Parts: sequence; structure tokens; C-alpha cells
Amino acid sequence: MPMTLSAATLLVTDYDAGIAFYCSCLGFALVADETLDGKRWVVVTPPGGGTGLVIAEPKNDAERVATGNQTGGRVAFFLETDDFARDHDRMRKAGVSFMEEPRHEPYGIVAVFEDPFGNRWDLIERT
Repeated sequence: MPMTLSAATLLVTDYDAGIAFYCSCLGFALVADETLDGKRWVVVTPPGGGTGLVIAEPKNDAERVATGNQTGGRVAFFLETDDFARDHDRMRKAGVSFMEEPRHEPYGIVAVFEDPFGNRWDLIERT
């Protein structure tokens, strides 16, 4: 089997707030929420499948400082859709904070949004 990226860690200020945002506002599925070796293990995946996000609360000062800025202010995640207008409208109605109006680029329609923890995302429909 070829290698695949199965999960990436995303720091949030609170597990339950992370679950609420990613599942309620973005429509992700909660695929794991359990305690392993005294640590909470929370994983969400986008509606179409793909790489899971391991939602983690910071455990030290360095992680607290990095929460919401794990990429130094750059867009960290790229959420692809097959219907930009549908998902943009649904997400806005769910309270997602878009940082710009949708724009048309040579590669598709895109708009940057920010999660409640400060992480930047692209919602994108590729052409």
C-alpha cells in the first residue's frame, strides 16, 4: 500500500469547542473521542473523507503560543468542495468567519476563513 497522510494535529483552546466548530459549522464527522493513556484522543474528518484532524488542547506554554498560528499566519488547511456557493452559504449561516469575499482565481473559486482558534483555511472549488 502506498503511503498516505492519515491525520494531522490541530491545536485548539478546548476539545469540546473544537468538536462543536468542526462538526457543527464545517460538517466534519467525529470519528474518535476517547481517552488513551490518560489523554483525550479526538479525531474529525471532512464530509468527503480524507485526512483526519487530531484536535488537541495545548499541554505547555509553547503549544499555547502556537495555537491558531501553527503556520506563522499562512493558510494552514485547504478544504475542497464541489459546490463553492452551497458550502460558502451554509458555512456563513453556521457562523464561520470569512476574511474575504469569494474570489475567482485561475485555479478556481476561493475564500479564506478563520476558525475560532485563529487557524486560517481556504474553502476552494477547483476548476
